[in-house]
Amino acid sequence: MNDEQLLRYARHILLDELGIEGQEKLLAARVLIVGAGGLGSPAALYLATAGVGDITLADDDVVELSNLQRQILHTTASVGRHKAESGRDMLAAFNPQTQVHARVERLQGQALSDAVAQADLVLDCTDNFTTRHAINRACVQHRKPLVSGAAIRFDGQVSVYDLRDDRSPCYHCLFPEGDDVEEANCATMGVFAPVVGIIGSMQAAEALKLLSGVGESLSGRLLWLDVRTMQWRSVNVQRDPECAVCGHRGQ
Repeated sequence: MNDEQLLRYARHILLDELGIEGQEKLLAARVLIVGAGGLGSPAALYLATAGVGDITLADDDVVELSNLQRQILHTTASVGRHKAESGRDMLAAFNPQTQVHARVERLQGQALSDAVAQADLVLDCTDNFTTRHAINRACVQHRKPLVSGAAIRFDGQVSVYDLRDDRSPCYHCLFPEGDDVEEANCATMGVFAPVVGIIGSMQAAEALKLLSGVGESLSGRLLWLDVRTMQWRSVNVQRDPECAVCGHRGQ
């Protein structure tokens, strides 16, 4: 690290568990963030300011006025711009040393698989089950750790699926893909603005821990938050050996 980096990341370096070695791991890391909205905004901001060296921000949506209540990566001047490009510019303003690649597209198929393969870690900051399951399948295929978050109304949840470990469950183990799943999104059901900030920040924390090797991740646990009472619940999640997506691992 150069002198500017030593100063910029000084408060990280002071942490015995992280130190210079951990910070250098962050600087060398490549992260894929799918979704630059409510969850992706705080997650991307904390990863960029913390010094993650290479971030790909993927989103095909444009900024709307109704997004600004909670999507802190964008400003009023961003309305009408693609979220991936608006987010890239905002992250550059916070930390020009982080390389941010804006992908204005809905990643799917081979493009999604290739993007996951090139990353060290993936953050699912999307808001629909179809995309979540596609991301999960790609992470299982390439054995990449997946940090998943969700938020609706006053509720949020976050978990880690560390697919480098054969004992870890995948997203499908907990939320099996099926036609009977009811889709829920902020546009129709609403969301309390700070919920996405809390969950997105926790996604960033889990990502930074995994990348730097600090502490114990949420792998095997799902955290649920009810902001109305500000109470957390922790649920242990077991791998499904018959899982249609990840059941083949370890065989």
